[in-house]
Amino acid sequence: MVQELVGAIVALFCVALVYTGMAARVIKQYERGVLFRLGRVADDVRPPGFTLIIPFVDRLAKVNMQIVTLPIPAQEGITRDNVTVRVDAVVYFRVVDATSALVKVEDYKFAVSQMAQTSLRSIIGKSDLDDLLSNREKLNQGLELMIDSPAVGWGIQVDRVEIKDVSLPDTMKRSMARQAEADRERRARIINADAELQASKKLAEAAQQMSGTPAALQLRLLQTVMAVSAEKNSTLVLPIPVELLHFLERGNRGDAPAGDARPEREPEQKQDQGPAEIAPQEGAAQEIAPPEFASNGDRAPGTDVDGAPAPDLEIGRQTLAPNPGGGPRAD
Repeated sequence: MVQELVGAIVALFCVALVYTGMAARVIKQYERGVLFRLGRVADDVRPPGFTLIIPFVDRLAKVNMQIVTLPIPAQEGITRDNVTVRVDAVVYFRVVDATSALVKVEDYKFAVSQMAQTSLRSIIGKSDLDDLLSNREKLNQGLELMIDSPAVGWGIQVDRVEIKDVSLPDTMKRSMARQAEADRERRARIINADAELQASKKLAEAAQQMSGTPAALQLRLLQTVMAVSAEKNSTLVLPIPVELLHFLERGNRGDAPAGDARPEREPEQKQDQGPAEIAPQEGAAQEIAPPEFASNGDRAPGTDVDGAPAPDLEIGRQTLAPNPGGGPRAD
């Protein structure tokens, strides 16, 4: 009898152990337990810790209450200014109502992912390319609002949405690079022009100041020479301003005596290729010297020393010779 009682107690104890093993549940700190009894949700949500359920009657579902990081696959779309881009993002959300997350949606993670992809495509179509590149904060807020609106009914709260990367076509990248280069060149030219304007104003003031004292220009020239000579140069190019030459010319004119005036140079006579012609002066008697003859006094006119006929005489370019036909002949 005692042995039977001991055996029954041991059997009951084993059954209790098995029942306890089947009914015991441990809920972690970051989880909440939703109890389904005969398919219906119990009113209370089981807190973290040790809890018991009825085997074969209750079913305990654990819901993670941590913040979930859900990457959104890259979505390709056309912006409002007709530019094809690929945009990917990331969503941070957490479950605030475990019962609604299990009852109202089949798979809340998949639902949030699909809603995020749809909202991202909608944002791409409503935005310009410049907004996607430079005004991301506003787009992140709009995207968060679009995802959070339906997720509130699922017991999910979207904490943050961030656009990670915007991929552009290669042609668009080159066009943007040329645009940025042109903009930088424009700003550089404006800065150079502004610098030239300021420098011209300062130079005009300096020139006006030096115009009262011409010696200041010479001193400035000497300073320039000293600055250039400080370098190791083999050739020195010295610019001489016109004002300095005028100043030195006025000084030379003031120092020269009044009577020391040089006569003006007579114009040079041009040499002609033909024989020189000398015009006789007016009022002067023109004398033609007779030809000189040898000391032989009995020489006949028109003959040389030996008595032979004298050769023809050339006067200028005309040659006078006896003409048998009568009268002088001009060759």
